[in-house]
Parts: sequence; C-alpha cells; structure tokens
Amino acid sequence: MSNADLSAAGHATRKRKGPALSSAAKPKRKRLTKAEQRAETIEQILDTAEYLFSKHGLYGVTLKDVAKRVGVHHTLLNYYFEDKKKLFDAVFERRAVVTSERRMRVLDEYDKKTKGKPTVEGALRAFLDTDLDLYIEGGEGWRNYAALASQVANTPEWGAEMMDQHFDPVVLRLIDLLKKALPDCSEEDIFWGYHFVTGALMLTLARTGRIDKLSNGLCESDDFLAVKERMASFMAAGFVAVCKQQKAKRKS
Repeated sequence: MSNADLSAAGHATRKRKGPALSSAAKPKRKRLTKAEQRAETIEQILDTAEYLFSKHGLYGVTLKDVAKRVGVHHTLLNYYFEDKKKLFDAVFERRAVVTSERRMRVLDEYDKKTKGKPTVEGALRAFLDTDLDLYIEGGEGWRNYAALASQVANTPEWGAEMMDQHFDPVVLRLIDLLKKALPDCSEEDIFWGYHFVTGALMLTLARTGRIDKLSNGLCESDDFLAVKERMASFMAAGFVAVCKQQKAKRKS
C-alpha cells in the first residue's frame, strides 16, 4: 500500500460526518471517482482491521477475518496489502502519524510560549492531554487504536521497534522540556519518570476494566476525561519528589 493511499485513508478518518438528512432531503450522491472509491475501500478495510486487531492482536486475526467482516473476498485485501503484517503496519501508522505530529506541535508551541522555561506539569499536559483529547473526542475508532497501541507497546518481540519508529522524536521532545523544567534533576531520573508515565498511559489506553471492578464502579476505564484531569498533576508531583529525593541522596 502506497503512502498516498494511506494519506488518503487518514484524511478520510479525520473527516466528520454531519447530521443525517431525511430521505426526501438527501441530495443525490455524487458518483465517486476510481481514486475516491479506492480510498473509501481502504478506509473501510483499515477501520475493520483496527477493530479486530484491537480485540484479538496481530496473531489472533487473519486476512479472511477482516475480509469477511468488510464483506469482500480476501483476495481484495491481498491486492491492497502484501500480507497481514503490512496491513497491521498500515493500521498502526495511520493514527500514529496524527497523534505524534499533533503532540510535537503542541510541545513546540508550549516551549515557545514559556520562552524556554516550562514547568513539569505544563510539559506533561502538552504531551498527555493532547493525546487523551483524541480518545475523548475521536470516537470509537480512536479508542480502538488506543487499545491497539497499548498492545504494541507491551510486545517485546517487535512492538518496541514500532514504538521507536513512530514515537521516539516526540518522546525525546518531551524529555527535552522536562530537562529544562528540572535542571537539577539527573537524566537517569527523568528517563525513569517518563518510563512510569508511559506505563500508566498504556494501561489507561488498554481499557482493561480492572479499575472499574476494584472501585466498584467509582472509576471507569472508559473515562479518559477523568484521567486527563488527574494524570499530569499526579505524574508531575512524582517527578519533583523523586528528583528531590535523589538529589539529597547524591549530596549525602
């Protein structure tokens, strides 16, 4: 599948549908060009594959499973995608590009706004809240992607390589801001802090339902808004506490 095809599919993903019209008021649908038909078909395949992969993982889904749910012959999937891993990669890349570029832009804007003097919580909010907003506002497709991303992040065999490829630049941009916010903190402690942040984020994206049971429904895995209200503040306090503790230990 070409980058142009994936770009067209990604563009379609971000388009919002307006309110439904009555049958009498519906305008006649314009005949789609071949390129538009191709983009629409790819979009449908990617949405379906994303849903199935988010539920069953890479190894629990076949191209025939995707084709059956889409309602096409599996040979059509082979026409667009060489094999299942190519389809999986395309599914992952489609939204990874969106969230990575969006966070990078917000981090850069925050750095400029604070004139190179960010706070820990401010930097974390630029990184975390910007991502969480996609899952709050983006509908079920983005939530399926969230679950898929958490699977990839926790797959040592090949997941780390995918995360490196798509997210290292934006993660290192965050690290750069945290170093500015915590000039007396060691790099080691800052990287450990990020490790704890991303661990909590991935568990949140997985939506396992465990917090629902433990809290007897007081907290819900789907409540990304509640997470957004708390996570950056919680993690910022952790960064400050650990850095203070380790600095005192080094002095003694």
